Amino acid sequence: MAANENLEQIAQRWLDAFNQRNLEQLLSLYHENAEHYSPKLKLRLPATNGLVTGKPALRSWWQDAFDRLPTLHYKINTLTANGQRVFMEYTRQVSGEADMLVAEVLEIRDGSIIASRVYHG
Repeated sequence: MAANENLEQIAQRWLDAFNQRNLEQLLSLYHENAEHYSPKLKLRLPATNGLVTGKPALRSWWQDAFDRLPTLHYKINTLTANGQRVFMEYTRQVSGEADMLVAEVLEIRDGSIIASRVYHG
């Protein structure tokens, strides 16, 4: 299997776990000390400046999102792997809110996500 195909499979598993609200599966894709940056995180928890580190912080962030936004769903538009990164562009959909175009970069080393960064269009 080509390296880029493996990275794309990890990204697809990430999207599937997120959309299924399977927090354990989602966290299993991350390194123990992974970092996650998101503008939404910065707004909701200003003290973080948008950045959390480690699985306990990731768990807390995503569990909060799942609890607050029961209809949250990501619809993939593009997925491109290159080197040790996957670029995903997806549409964030929540009932009662306008759809939002989102870009996210996953940095992957040795089969685990070590960093993810979210950018809003």
